[in-house]
Amino acid sequence: MTFQHDDVDQRHLDAIADADQVAYWLDGAHVPETNPTLVRNESCDLCVIGGGYTGLWTAIIAKERDPSRDVVLVEAHAIGSAASGRNGGFMDASLTHGISNGFRHFPDDIEILEELGMKNLDEIESALRRYGVDCNYERTGVIEVVAEHHPPSYEKELHEEFALMERLGHEVTWLDREQIQSEVASPTYTGGLWDRNGCALVDPARLVWGLKATAERLGVRIYEDTKATDLERDGIGVVVTTPLGHIRAGKVALATNAFKPLLRRISNYMAPVYDYCMITEPLSDSQMESIGWANRQGLSDNANQFHYYRLTSDNRILWGGYDAIYYWGGKVSTELESRPESWALLSQHFFETFPQLEGLRFSHMWGGAIDTSSRFTVFWGRALGGRVAYALGYTGLGVAASRFGAATMLDLLHGRRSVATQTSIVRDRPWPFPPEPFRFLGIQATRWSLDREDRTGKRNLWLRGLDRVGLGFDS
Repeated sequence: MTFQHDDVDQRHLDAIADADQVAYWLDGAHVPETNPTLVRNESCDLCVIGGGYTGLWTAIIAKERDPSRDVVLVEAHAIGSAASGRNGGFMDASLTHGISNGFRHFPDDIEILEELGMKNLDEIESALRRYGVDCNYERTGVIEVVAEHHPPSYEKELHEEFALMERLGHEVTWLDREQIQSEVASPTYTGGLWDRNGCALVDPARLVWGLKATAERLGVRIYEDTKATDLERDGIGVVVTTPLGHIRAGKVALATNAFKPLLRRISNYMAPVYDYCMITEPLSDSQMESIGWANRQGLSDNANQFHYYRLTSDNRILWGGYDAIYYWGGKVSTELESRPESWALLSQHFFETFPQLEGLRFSHMWGGAIDTSSRFTVFWGRALGGRVAYALGYTGLGVAASRFGAATMLDLLHGRRSVATQTSIVRDRPWPFPPEPFRFLGIQATRWSLDREDRTGKRNLWLRGLDRVGLGFDS
């Protein structure tokens, strides 16, 4: 969608005028000190590259499985400074970017993948309790809403998703217009699907910092501001090059998310897209009463270009999504974390959804890169004779799936056969993205087509063609 200033009410622009352009979760005195930079040569059994959720879970699980294993983790910047510290904090059980997308791409394995996803979320909850990670964890579930501006077919599709989830044993409730209004009051809502147990909400930054502290207590050595620049086979191991030292490792786990991977061949399977979000000032008691939301569920809508939103512990509303921007050449840069036109559009959509909150202002707004694959799910692989493994492509639902990605990456790295490694999501790779300019043009054509489907309910020839070759997206 092309942004037009005239389309946005001036009041909605005023609402973002004073917002700080910094991730809310990272703004405050509770930000921990960074660890030292690697300035000498090291050796270890396992080197983890990347200090986000995937990297930290990899290090933690590696130590849980073998406490004697010597593990070193390197992070190019500060732990939590990228996606792990700036996401919406939705810890969704899905490993496949939603059950509909999973059924589209992995129909034969969807039952076991749903079971693995719920088990993974349960194991995260247990680990957070066991290690004392305080991240404002709330397992309140998530409601996928149908709105009056959605095509009628979208409600039909959500009913089909509800039936599938019920058949697979999920704790789900269908909400009609009256019922969803009693949960969260918006004049736009006509119905919704409440997944009562399949999603938790967290403070994402406190989560990643808690995982960092846990890893260190287990004996993991963590270096920040230490960018890995090269990988090279060396005898029975791998040498990891950093600006001021080398790490000689028996095995290497790559967890670099949307950043340029160290293995050139996997660049074709991943594309970074930018997502933008914002957060309000705390709501007053009367404002909270006007919207209800007593059960504090996460919310999203079931459009292709969907919004996600939730309450924080101090009753702010985080509001994000809709735009997913790919920049030419897969550029990733801090300057791209600012996009005023996306924030203006989000502000407009917010007040259309909650007109009773007119006058509320936003305190923070920010953006960040998401690593996506052509099937919109994580994918795995090995390189350098099996000494290196990777897990990438979570497409925005990696807060919980990252733990599963980490455990499975370790299985592959050490030749461990598991239920997960036998599934098609692990065995099969997504289709690679084409080179530029076809990558850019293809992504833009897809975005335009998805926007058109959201307005008309009809998939055009481009989307139907993607469906036929297994590249279709179902949010």
